[in-house]
Amino acid sequence: MINWYLKVVRDNYVNFNGRARRSEYWYFTLCNVLISIFLAIIGYVLELNFIGDIYSLAVLLPGLAVAVRRLHDVNKSGWFLLIGLIPLIGAIWLIVVLATDGDSGSNQYGEDPKNPYNEVDEIGVEQ
Repeated sequence: MINWYLKVVRDNYVNFNGRARRSEYWYFTLCNVLISIFLAIIGYVLELNFIGDIYSLAVLLPGLAVAVRRLHDVNKSGWFLLIGLIPLIGAIWLIVVLATDGDSGSNQYGEDPKNPYNEVDEIGVEQ
């Protein structure tokens, strides 16, 4: 689980290109929520409430980037994140789309992240 979080934060910090698997998005979200809760408790105990705010700012761009890549996996533009601004219905629709299995094979946003092997590259290569 932590590997998915680190992949987003370390390897794809502001990468809005390509596709992200469901597990990458949801494990990042889960870790993000757990870290936020932990920092909120620590901030409350130490009376340093700004710790959570600093963390939220630090992961804002990676969170947006992984959400855009997740939408790319279901062949939607990143601008579809704005549908979440529609009260209730927009948020529900966005959760459903983010939980939907991605397109099999490549789409206009890149190769399938579940199957990084591309047999076209292997045509004519001796083994």
